[in-house]
Amino acid sequence: MTQKTVAPRQTLSVVDNRTGKAYEVPIQNNAVLATDIKKIAAPPQEGDRAEDETTQGLRVYDPAYMNTAAIRSRITYINGQDGILRYRGYPIEQLVGRSSFLETAYLLVYGQLPTAPQHAAWQQEILHHTYIHTDIEGMFQSFRYDSHPMAMMTAAFATLGAFAPEANPSLQGQKLYTAAAAGDAAALRALDKQILRIIGKAPTLAAASYRMRQGRPFNRPAQGLSYTGNFLYLLDNLSGHEYQPHPVLERALDALFILHADHEVNCSTATVLQVGSSLVDPYSAVAAGCAALYGPSHGGASESAIRMLMEIGSPDNVPAFMRSVEKRERVLVGFGHRVYKNVDPRSKAIRALAEEVFAVTGRNELLDTAIALAEYAGQSEFMRSRNLYPNVDFYSGLIYQAMGFPLDFYPVLFAVPRCVGWLAHWRQQMLTPTGVKIWRPRQLYQGEGEREYVEMDRRLGDARATVFDAPLQVSHGGDSKRNHLATYRDENGSLVKPKL
Repeated sequence: MTQKTVAPRQTLSVVDNRTGKAYEVPIQNNAVLATDIKKIAAPPQEGDRAEDETTQGLRVYDPAYMNTAAIRSRITYINGQDGILRYRGYPIEQLVGRSSFLETAYLLVYGQLPTAPQHAAWQQEILHHTYIHTDIEGMFQSFRYDSHPMAMMTAAFATLGAFAPEANPSLQGQKLYTAAAAGDAAALRALDKQILRIIGKAPTLAAASYRMRQGRPFNRPAQGLSYTGNFLYLLDNLSGHEYQPHPVLERALDALFILHADHEVNCSTATVLQVGSSLVDPYSAVAAGCAALYGPSHGGASESAIRMLMEIGSPDNVPAFMRSVEKRERVLVGFGHRVYKNVDPRSKAIRALAEEVFAVTGRNELLDTAIALAEYAGQSEFMRSRNLYPNVDFYSGLIYQAMGFPLDFYPVLFAVPRCVGWLAHWRQQMLTPTGVKIWRPRQLYQGEGEREYVEMDRRLGDARATVFDAPLQVSHGGDSKRNHLATYRDENGSLVKPKL
């Protein structure tokens, strides 16, 4: 008689040693609900603080979201252990080799590769929305000439929202977009229209920030060019007619846009979803994403990698630099990844692309230094044992440098394609069948317990200095020491003497 194998129960058995109670926590998709953990409660124990809220259930403490899944998603899959990245089920290597950025954008937003008619309509609508209002151009011109392009991009997306009051749930009702989840066709059209607008205008805004830095007049979008071809035209055309970017550079930028279009719930995407959960308009949510991407630990990584290579100087200096890295005297940028414990699949896809670009633009010592560094790292036991391989920031920074983009423009080149990923996740969020709940993480309060207010004349000084009583080397703004020592007459003609 054949004995049937009984499948194990998909539960987690937990015994709370504080109470002796046993709990069965359901496991679904290899995850447990944090609210199920909250059911594990205990009476206060000796030494517990009231602020620990022991009787209200166990909390999950996860600094920096190292192992917390905040959403269910059908968009992007990452397996960091095996070095896998897929958009809607399609391996990133296939999309870079065979797709285009706009086709991939459609895939991310709608879940399927478009048919020929769908792709034509999608492309036409996006290119139709590349134009921006002249008042937006005026907003760019109000910035200082040396303003960071990412600061201008962030402000520009927020400003766009002011030009679309019909797209603002705060003005039109909070169900403006979420009603689409219940089948409201008008809500779905309104939602998708904003996606078209933002994807269409992103390269125009980016180019405006670049031209502002260059002190050049803004270009208007051109007819007959691809999405990335039009972007290069907006950036670079001076006064020529029938401008055509170099096909290798256009294709390289298109491929980089595919690689940067989405990467699951990273810092900026989480920011967009956090802000989006308040049901704010998508322009404000994307502006928040830009602000997150502005940070050097996120969108600034490519720039940091190039600055490191400039500091190394030449291929001959690579061994000495790596020895200092191994001694933890220097920081290595562009290697390793928070998620990938193997080779970043995007870096594999981009390496061959980099060689194509270098063949057109030519090589320089910086590129040779980068290649020498990558080769040295590949042979280093120190690097291999720590799973430190070149990541997408390393190679994309090299391509941007070879194409002549200034360092502070790198985050903008990241933001333009990432708008697609942000909007795909935002659309998925708005279409949640059970409704959108505002994100509200908990905290573990570590501060003082309840205290009684003390009148000012009875307070004792605190030995710990604050910004108000710590000595400052330089006072920025306000009433200066020099002014305190000056003699002058005030608006009433009274003589004011030094305040000694």
